[in-house]
Amino acid sequence: MTTTDTGTPAATPSPPQTPLTVDDIAQWAATELEPEVWDFVCGGAGDESTLQLNRTDLANIRLVPRVLRDVAHPSTHTTLLGTPAAMPVAVAPMAYQRLIHPHGELAVARACKRAGIPFTVSALTSTPIDQLAATGATLWAQLYWFTDRARVGELLTQAEQAGCRAVVLSVDMPRMGRRLRDIRNDFTLPAGLASGADAAGLAAAGTRPGSSIARHTDTIMDAQLNWDDIEWLSRQTVLPVVLKGILDARDAALAAEFGVDAIVVSNHGGRQFDGAPSTIGALPAVLDAVADRCPVLIDSGFRSGLDILRAMALGAGGVLLGRPILYGLVGGERGVELTLSVLREELLDAMTHTGCADLRAAADLASVISEGLLPAPAALT
Repeated sequence: MTTTDTGTPAATPSPPQTPLTVDDIAQWAATELEPEVWDFVCGGAGDESTLQLNRTDLANIRLVPRVLRDVAHPSTHTTLLGTPAAMPVAVAPMAYQRLIHPHGELAVARACKRAGIPFTVSALTSTPIDQLAATGATLWAQLYWFTDRARVGELLTQAEQAGCRAVVLSVDMPRMGRRLRDIRNDFTLPAGLASGADAAGLAAAGTRPGSSIARHTDTIMDAQLNWDDIEWLSRQTVLPVVLKGILDARDAALAAEFGVDAIVVSNHGGRQFDGAPSTIGALPAVLDAVADRCPVLIDSGFRSGLDILRAMALGAGGVLLGRPILYGLVGGERGVELTLSVLREELLDAMTHTGCADLRAAADLASVISEGLLPAPAALT
């Protein structure tokens, strides 16, 4: 039994046995969450073809092991956006985490602190950012481009005052994707879940059927976001600016030309445009376009330490984790720690068996595409 941050009792379920994979954790979480909440966490846009493609394309990448490389003590340590990290992963921004567990973002931030990885605070957090800063975790702050420019400036100020190390602007959400599970469920957040100005915004009228969150985002998201706004953003903050949601190599090249500090190859976990390519399929062309002018991170579909190594082998600088963290969050802070522990063990195992004593060696691994991944990215052999 745990307590909520207001002191009221809150039962925290525990997995029936020690999980061996993220899939084990997901199967357990599915039995603990209300069906409509599970659909909100796991669902994607449209018929969820992009959501599935993320997984299929990752699974079709095979790494060619090196041998005789002395992997007695492999190291997963790296640097992400100038900050040391114990693994090449950060937690992606995910809204309203108290929907999953009463401690929500606090539980995730504390687990990230212990694991030595960054935590990206969602612009739609259900826990104020100053409370998350008090955990001592390395924080990045997500931005959405709101129609209220003053609100964007306010979030920037809050991020700087909280000691965040970077600003991550999601550029792939001019409006929320058409998520059929949420529409069919008429999904609505429980009262009191949202924090700050967002709480009032959820009550705003909208015209879209189904999900109240979709109706809400219609009222606050600015679809006029363009490259001039990126220049404005860079002038407003001293923090590194990261663009999240890049898939086209031409946009990646523009981002580098505009001097952004990093990009994240992302299709929003298949939750925005159903019909987009997988992120792992888009990665090689993006890397070619950027040409080492800024770090390139990636998210969407990652479920194992082997998946993480696959991304590193193809040239990514790190991976942002989404749904696996929410699966673990069903068990609170301990559940998130279990998820990260499983992923680290899998990553160490994959590095050992492929001859990688450190993550620099991963970039030298050869990779092959199994039959079924069409078209095969030209950068892979």
